[in-house]
Amino acid sequence: MNHPSLPSLLGVFAHPDDESLLAGGVLAQHHAAGARTAVVTATWAPDSRRAPELADALAVLGAGYPRLLGYNDARNPGAAPGQPRLVDAPLDEAIGRLVAHIRDFRPDIVVTHDAVGQLTGHPDHVRTHQITLLAVEAAGLAHLHPEAGPPWQPVALYAATHPESGVDPLRRLLEGVGKEVLAVPDSYVTTSVDVTPWANEKWKAILAHRGEVARERPLPGILARLPEADRTQIIQTEHFTRLTPGPTKGAPAQLTTCPPPHLHRPRASPR
Repeated sequence: MNHPSLPSLLGVFAHPDDESLLAGGVLAQHHAAGARTAVVTATWAPDSRRAPELADALAVLGAGYPRLLGYNDARNPGAAPGQPRLVDAPLDEAIGRLVAHIRDFRPDIVVTHDAVGQLTGHPDHVRTHQITLLAVEAAGLAHLHPEAGPPWQPVALYAATHPESGVDPLRRLLEGVGKEVLAVPDSYVTTSVDVTPWANEKWKAILAHRGEVARERPLPGILARLPEADRTQIIQTEHFTRLTPGPTKGAPAQLTTCPPPHLHRPRASPR
């Protein structure tokens, strides 16, 4: 029987590849420790070209099968033809779809995008952040979305983010292809995880998104053109902000932390 030393983890991200880029290391880390892990992806249809790539990436990370909400991408109308864009979908409907996955998987921790929309401010990232905050709270309340199953309250919610002090390598790369870069103050980061032991799995998962690797402007393609040492430096640390939902009881579930090498000062583990 498994006795995992790390809590179960559910990632909720906007697009296929977000899970690998933003939390691939902690997903691989938790899976390696025997913890249950899974990922919900808000956009792209189950029969889209990116769904098989997502399945391959999740297999590398040990995060189960694709769980797709099925909404259309704000900037790619071919992601889910005939479906509303995530940013246009009725809020309560989108929350209910995510609540069903939270109650089905019953995670200790949920990880999603940050409030500014993850580096480039993509509207799907911002909307996924908003929906996840509301769904994590709603999942624990039986009177909300009763059709989605018995209530389940995750213990902790984390937003994957990028601090100002560590974003310069990514800023240069993304601005080089015409993208704006949004980072957050260092004080916004509560948890930094050195995922070097799982960097190989994280990179394999990123490479599984073959369509994005082959393109010039998406981050997987940019990273694939870098020397290995430069790429490893970028992907070896993942940053998060703790956003605890609901009433807190007992010791909170935590991501395993360590002081990242490029931050100006060490940061304590969240309480």
